[in-house]
Amino acid sequence: MSRLSLKDIAEITKLLDESQFGSLDLQMGEFRLKIRRNGAGLGGSGGWARDEDEDYTPAPVPAPSSASAPPPAPAAAAASDEVDVPAPLLGNFYAAPRPGEPDFVVVGDTVGPDTTIGIIEVMKLMNPIRAGVSGTITAKLAENGKAVEQGQALVRVKVG
Repeated sequence: MSRLSLKDIAEITKLLDESQFGSLDLQMGEFRLKIRRNGAGLGGSGGWARDEDEDYTPAPVPAPSSASAPPPAPAAAAASDEVDVPAPLLGNFYAAPRPGEPDFVVVGDTVGPDTTIGIIEVMKLMNPIRAGVSGTITAKLAENGKAVEQGQALVRVKVG
């Protein structure tokens, strides 16, 4: 069983800092990494902490960005004949296969359940994301190259 490198842990911590999640509990065989944002059941505020009574695996923690971008404006609610395709996992979303190439889908494209709508990168692994429904793309809701959370809407599809 391979262990996470410090670089891997730093990448995980960065993704968590960019998300709204308060904690992460990751177990790989006997290796366990548990990170909690202060205030997520531990008291205090800001930064990351560990439970005092649990095994501790030290991880570098990047300083919070002082010039964080404002959260994106909430998208209008989907119409009754539209569905939002959610991110199945936390990571960085990419709308195109490579920088400079056309996006997988654009507004107006017809998609099927197996149509790739983007990629989510997690720890240098590229995970293709499929539409899961048939219809027409009516909105792109996730920004290319930005972190997305599990369940966050990536695109909106008019079904039927």
